[in-house]
Amino acid sequence: MRILIVEDEEPLADAVARGLRREGMAVDVAYDGDAGHEKASVTRYDVVVLDRDLPGMPGDELCREITGDGSVTRVLMLTASGSVSDRVSGLSLGADDYLAKPFAFPELVARLRALGRRSTPSTPPVLSARDVVLDPARRTVTRAGAGVELTRKEFGVLEVLLTAGGAVVSSEELLERVWDEYADPFTTTVRVTVMTLRKKLGEPGIIETVVGSGYRVPDTGPGAAPVPD
Repeated sequence: MRILIVEDEEPLADAVARGLRREGMAVDVAYDGDAGHEKASVTRYDVVVLDRDLPGMPGDELCREITGDGSVTRVLMLTASGSVSDRVSGLSLGADDYLAKPFAFPELVARLRALGRRSTPSTPPVLSARDVVLDPARRTVTRAGAGVELTRKEFGVLEVLLTAGGAVVSSEELLERVWDEYADPFTTTVRVTVMTLRKKLGEPGIIETVVGSGYRVPDTGPGAAPVPD
């Protein structure tokens, strides 16, 4: 899941970003409304965590920009005020959820995961293909009932492929969905991650390479053997 945090309290923004990355999310950070607007304009985020009180473009205006263009991106608005009137006004701007500061980090994570599922409504809470089962909330993967230990990036790649429901996902899209803005688009990091993921999942392979297009996990049937990289 790709997250954008727009928060001018830099220590808070950085602490939240570190925590979300430990949860396996790809996180970008902007410290003012103008930077947040620029990032949201060029990258498709699943959820934007947006402070209302921002320097530069106000949070309310940025919320309208994000939600007013038909985007599937969800907005979780943060504010120092937890009053009912403040929550109502925030939601009326198009925000999907509202969280008052200070907040409990586990609650933030739970709300982000719920909003992430809403950004792709057809995605079930637990993903599977043949005998592979991935639980995003518990951060677990099993194959034929046995646990499979994956790194954050391997888990993210598998989650994106399973969410695609058999459709081909390009290396560029995997890089955008699983890595953050600092990832080098010219490296072989996606290819190497897919290779190690295949080894950990074992045989028979479930990840197919579609030459010139990307990767897929067929959602039904035994599927063809993976095409070598």
